[in-house]
Amino acid sequence: MNVTLSATLAANEDIERRRRAGERVLHLAFGEAGLPVHPALRERLAAASEHNGYGPVAGITPLREAAAGYWDRRGLPTDPDLVVCGPGSKPLLYGLLLAIGGDVVLPMPSWVSYAAQADLVGARPLPVPAPPGEGGVPDPDRVASAVLHARARGRDVRSILLTLPDNPTGTLASPATVTRLARIARDLGLIVISDEIYRDLLHDPATGFVSPADVAPERTVITSGLSKSLALGGWRIGVARLPSAELRDRLLAVASEIWSSPAAPVQRAAAYAYTEPAEIVERIDLSRRLHGTVARAVHDRLVRAGVRTEAPLGGFYLYPDFTGHDFTTSAELAAALLDRHGVGVLAGHVFGDDVRALRVRVATSLLYGETTERRLAALHAADPLELPWISAALDHLSEALTGLAGARPAPGGRRVSGAVPSPVTG
Repeated sequence: MNVTLSATLAANEDIERRRRAGERVLHLAFGEAGLPVHPALRERLAAASEHNGYGPVAGITPLREAAAGYWDRRGLPTDPDLVVCGPGSKPLLYGLLLAIGGDVVLPMPSWVSYAAQADLVGARPLPVPAPPGEGGVPDPDRVASAVLHARARGRDVRSILLTLPDNPTGTLASPATVTRLARIARDLGLIVISDEIYRDLLHDPATGFVSPADVAPERTVITSGLSKSLALGGWRIGVARLPSAELRDRLLAVASEIWSSPAAPVQRAAAYAYTEPAEIVERIDLSRRLHGTVARAVHDRLVRAGVRTEAPLGGFYLYPDFTGHDFTTSAELAAALLDRHGVGVLAGHVFGDDVRALRVRVATSLLYGETTERRLAALHAADPLELPWISAALDHLSEALTGLAGARPAPGGRRVSGAVPSPVTG
């Protein structure tokens, strides 16, 4: 086992140390939603503070019923008895890997914790590259051969894990790709785990979204939570929709030995959120708009600097490709951005990418302001890009990109100092 401190958490702690020491650092390394808690949720949490018992392992009935209703309204009829709640979707994912067993197919790149959790449970990830422009899913045309080859060599591959929309790329797999992959999973007898925690943060709600549970409901688990859509990461609450009582019971057995039950007051506030009252729907709509506006602005700065980057479709991430810059690895690139230019990002290799590929993940959600007042101003602004602190952050990024361009080699290998490459379309 070779598991270290999560790269995202380590980067966040490092950047916070630098800031306390007086360094000017643009924080683009941590995927926290960066917005205040809605007052209605704070009120319900306070009102529920007297609930201090453990409660059911699966979660309280009001929360399971509310989560079932949430999926019902998205065209996925759900039995509350097949909903399991946990202290965040991350522990639920870990519990599922234990409950399902065997090795797991992962998209490459993929969120840092997937492979680490597989290692923790004694499984081996089977990485399969995502199709171009469709991060979060392994390429369906390569999954069958990869699984069959692994099984022929004695590996017990039992599951496949997707992220819709994706972290780290901010893209979304097409309905056709998800449909094809779900059918391949059925043919191969694989359980599909679909991490849909960013589903409600698609920048355009009209974007076509298909869950594998729409295609293969009998073998699809969906995990979600409120840490992204409602910025409740620190409250630690997640939900899972299970396809069978058998898998639910195995997950509950794991949960009973790890977390016993989620925090009771948080469950009651989450139950209110999952009923989707108008004030909560409005907050998510505003959040979606802000995330999309700022992510697209960062995409524009990257493209204008000549950095190839897929346009973001959901959440608050981009995955730019700095091929052509004078670095050997993504770690060197990320270190140069931080040490020389005060821009914190995560190197692509921590997401399972080739260490020599000059790709990094950029998270835009901490650009909204350092105080509650500024974050609320960003949330409600007609044009958040006109706010001086967001405009200054974007300018800081552009300055850093210009500085990197100064170290970019010319086609013949000669370093051209200060040359700014012409823009390309990502």
